Order: sequence, then structure tokens, then C-alpha cells
Amino acid sequence: MHAEIGFTDFTAAVPRPGDLEVAWIHGSESAKHNTDPDIQVHAYDEHTFILRQNMAVNYEAPFMFLLFGNARAVLIDTGATRSPDFFPLRRVVDGLLDSWLAAHPRDGYGLLVLHTHPHGDHVAGDAQFAGRPDTVLVDADRDSAWEFFGFTGGPDGPGDPGEVGDRGDFDDPAVPPVHVDLGGRVLECWPSPGHHRAAVTFYDPYTGFLLTGDTVYPGRLYIHDWPAFVRTIDRLIAFCGTRPVTHVLGCHIEMSREPGVDYPIYTTHQPDEPPLQMTVDQLREIRRAIDEAGGRPGRHVFAGFILCLDED
Repeated sequence: MHAEIGFTDFTAAVPRPGDLEVAWIHGSESAKHNTDPDIQVHAYDEHTFILRQNMAVNYEAPFMFLLFGNARAVLIDTGATRSPDFFPLRRVVDGLLDSWLAAHPRDGYGLLVLHTHPHGDHVAGDAQFAGRPDTVLVDADRDSAWEFFGFTGGPDGPGDPGEVGDRGDFDDPAVPPVHVDLGGRVLECWPSPGHHRAAVTFYDPYTGFLLTGDTVYPGRLYIHDWPAFVRTIDRLIAFCGTRPVTHVLGCHIEMSREPGVDYPIYTTHQPDEPPLQMTVDQLREIRRAIDEAGGRPGRHVFAGFILCLDED
């Protein structure tokens, strides 16, 4: 299949390589003297951008992802701060869209806003996109997200409106992901409960990115439903056996480069961070850690991550 004139062919059999050699903003010893931008923008390639929020604005410093297709772009997550004065996400995204459209002109280009899960540090900027022209803003709550994605299937299979996050068939790797088409760039998406009952994983075949939200990242993996988390990790590993995954990308960095040492919560200066990107081998390490932790509540420390399991 050939791309139309002026349109990008996102359907190559192997992911396109890009640039992840980036020094992320990581806060400063004095927030008063912080000189980092409110939002750091890194171009992985001309159609793929990774954004990070300034730690002086919010200590969570979440990452967000902006992916361009031929018909629309998708912004995955909207950060930890509502105010556009302190966190000008809409302005930054609009600027990136304007620049992209100047290089790839077309009419009626849309923006889709989705989320990895509904925690406040991933949805706070939603209001900035309310009423934006040519924009579909999907609430991160499970009912709204499930309706948009078409996630269905409970104990009796697809069509049963049962509790997908509590048992559902989407935990089964044999059930295919749902597709979100950006115009030739087609994301694969599926529910990933464990950290949150409404969590979603995204796979982008164009880059090979596996976007795991707060389910997997170099930090404290807060687990609120142990059986669901185990099923989700099993599904991620199984999926990686069927697709070329270049990078596993979550939404935070909380570890230091010293094995097993994390930065405490509320830290606003993390000068010795490891890379954001993780590997499929590290997913397998998490699976081995699951067996070692055995579902026991508490904090289970490993070299590149920490399993934090709720008390019953």
C-alpha cells in the first residue's frame, strides 16, 4: 500500500528508529531559581513528541506523548497542573500542531486527547482542551474511556457488560487489542488494570513504543489490585512476543541510577535519574519480582523499580 501524495506511510513492517538521547529536565535544588521550561519537548522523530512537566511546577513531573497521524494527532495524558499560566500545555501542543501542519499542510486536522488512567497527575490539564476546535477530549474515567475504546467483555465474553477490570476477557492475550486510527498510524490499546481499574496500555507500531502509564516505569509501581496487576504484566509480556517493541515508556522517573534507590515522594530535584525508557527484559524482571513478592503487602525493592502493594 502506497501513501497518498503528501501523506506519510506509517505502515512499515518494522518500527522507525528515533532519538531518545535526551537529558530530561529533572528539577533544581531551589525551586525559586529553577530555570527549566514549564514543559520540555523532545522530538523522537518528526511525527512523535515526548513532553515532560517541570518539577518546580509539580513534583510528579509526568511525561506526556503527542503522536501525529495523517488525519489527527493524539495527546496521551495532560499532566498534573490545571492552570495554563503555570502549565501552558494547550499553548505548547497548539504550537507543535501548527509547526507540524506547516510542514504537512492539510485541512480539517483533528486532535484526540486520551489518557493512561484517571489519576490527577495525568488529567489535570484536560480543561485546557475543552471547547478546542476539531478536538475530541475523552474523559479518563472508566465508563467514558471504555465507551470510546469499545472495551467490552466480562465473565461471559465480549458483549457482556461485566467488570472488565475485575476479571474481563481483555486480560487474555488471545483477545486482540482495540485499534485507534490517527490516519494510517494505528495504535493498539487494551485495558491494563492493577495500578488503576481504568488503566490503558497503548502500542504504536510506527515507533515500537509500548506506553504503559503508571503500570510500568522506573519508579514505585503502586499496585491496588494484585491479581489484576499480575494478569496485566503477563499480557504485556505476551504482547511483546508478538510485536517489535523498541521502548517501554511509562509516565514518571522516580528511581536513581543507584540500584534499588528511589527519590522520596515530593522530591523536586532528581539529578541522577536513569533513562525513562525501559526494555522488554525489564518487563520480565518485573514478572520475576512478582513471584518473589508473592502478593505480600508492603514495599518490595528491586534494582530498577519498587513494587508497592496495598495492605488488604
